[in-house]
Amino acid sequence: MQSLKIICPNGHLGFAPLRTESFHLGVQAGPDYIAADSGSDDVGPVPLGSDTSTSPEAWQRHDLEAMLLAARRLGVPMIIGSAGDTGSNSRVDLYVRIIRELAQKHGLKKFKLGYFYSEVDKELLRRKMRAGEAIQGLDGFADLVESELDATDRIVGMAGVHPYMELLRQGADVIIGGRSSDAAVFAAPALHHGFPADYAYYLGKVLECASFCAEPYGGKETVMGEISHGDVKVTAMLPAQRCTIASVAGHAMYERSNPYDEFFAGGRLDMRHCHYEQFDERTTRITGSRFVPSEKICVKLEGSGKVGERYVGLCGIRDPYTIAHVDRVIEWAREQVRARFGDGGYELHYKVYGRDGVMGELEPLRNQPGHELCVMVQGVAPTREMAEEVTLIGLRQMFYARLPDVKGTAGSVSFPLDEVLHASAAYRWTLNHTVAVDSGLELFPTHMTEAGA
Repeated sequence: MQSLKIICPNGHLGFAPLRTESFHLGVQAGPDYIAADSGSDDVGPVPLGSDTSTSPEAWQRHDLEAMLLAARRLGVPMIIGSAGDTGSNSRVDLYVRIIRELAQKHGLKKFKLGYFYSEVDKELLRRKMRAGEAIQGLDGFADLVESELDATDRIVGMAGVHPYMELLRQGADVIIGGRSSDAAVFAAPALHHGFPADYAYYLGKVLECASFCAEPYGGKETVMGEISHGDVKVTAMLPAQRCTIASVAGHAMYERSNPYDEFFAGGRLDMRHCHYEQFDERTTRITGSRFVPSEKICVKLEGSGKVGERYVGLCGIRDPYTIAHVDRVIEWAREQVRARFGDGGYELHYKVYGRDGVMGELEPLRNQPGHELCVMVQGVAPTREMAEEVTLIGLRQMFYARLPDVKGTAGSVSFPLDEVLHASAAYRWTLNHTVAVDSGLELFPTHMTEAGA
C-alpha cells in the first residue's frame, strides 16, 4: 500500500452533529477508513464522575449512523474513540448498543464489531501504591495518595494505539474504543498497515479535531488525511475551506502549552522540524515529524470525585457605585451564609462576568469593569436542601448589602429569575496522573462480537 486515506467528520463526535455536505464529499473521495474521536476532558469532571454524556443521545446516534452506513457501503473500517465523551465502560456499552440497533434498523449484513474498555479499578492502583510504585502527578498534581484515591468515583486510563491495533489484527469492521488518545484513533490504522510511526502519529494529531485544522473556521466539517511512507497530506472536504500552512501548523498549538511535543502511551511526537508546504489549494503537505519511543509505557489516568450537590443563581448589576464596590457586596452576602451555616461544610463561589468572570485573578483589566455585570453564584453542599439554601442566601443577600455611602434601598442588584436552579452535582478532578504498565493492552481489555443480520 503506497498511501492510506482517512476521513474525520467530527472533532468530538456527538458534541454537535457533523455537517453532512462535507461528510458526503469525504465519502465520495474514497477513504480507506472513517474515524472520529468522541471524547475530551475539556467538558470537565462531571460527565466522568456521574457516568453520563454531555450531549443528547440523538446527536451521538446521528453521527454514528452517518458514519456506519457510509463505512459499510464502502466496505471500510469505522473507528470511534473515547465513546460518549468520557470513554467509561457504560459509554462504550451505549455505543455498542447503538451500533447494533442501527445495523438492525438498516438491515446491514453481518460485520465484526470490536470494542475495548478503559476504566481502571481503584484497588489495582492501591496495590501498586502499597507496593511502593509512585502514581505520578501531571500539570501540578502531586503524586497520588490514598485519600485522593478514596475521594474518586471513577477512573479511566487513556489508551494509546495498542487496543485499536489488536482489534484491527482480529479483523474488526467497526471499533468502539474506551478513553484513548485522540490521535490513537487515526495513528493505529496507519501503523497497522505498516506506515512509519513518525508520520502515523502526526496523521492522528492533525486529524483529531477534524476541520479545526482548516480555514476559514467552521466546526464539524470533514477533512481527509493521507499518509505515505514519506509525508502526510491533509485536505479540507468543504469547498469553502482550505487546509493552509498557517491553519495546519497553527493547529499544533490547540489545547497545548507546548506546540512541539505530543505525548502518547509509548512515546512522544516531536514536531520541531516539521515542514509545511501548500500542496494544492485545499491541501497542505507535512514532512519532518519524528516519533520518539519511550523506555517504558506510561498511561495517563483521569479520575473524578463528587464534591456535593449544587445550585446556581444569577443576578445583574448596573449601578456604578455597586459595580465599583462589588467585592464588598459579595463579602456581605458571604457573611450572611456564615451566620447561617458557619465556616465550613459547604462551598460558595462567585463569578463576576464583565470584570473577571473568565480569567479570575489573571485578568489584566480587572480594575476596568464594564458598565453592567452578571454575577453567577454557585452553592455546593452535601444535600440538595442545604445547597439550595446556601445559594439563595449567597444570591439574595447581595440585594440587601449595606454600603455606607448608599442612601437608597433599591436599584443595586436585579434578578433575572426569582429562583436558584438545581444543577448537576459538583465534581472535581482527583486524578491527572500517569501509571507505568508492562503492556499497552494491560489496562484495556478487548472484545469482539458481531452485529447485523
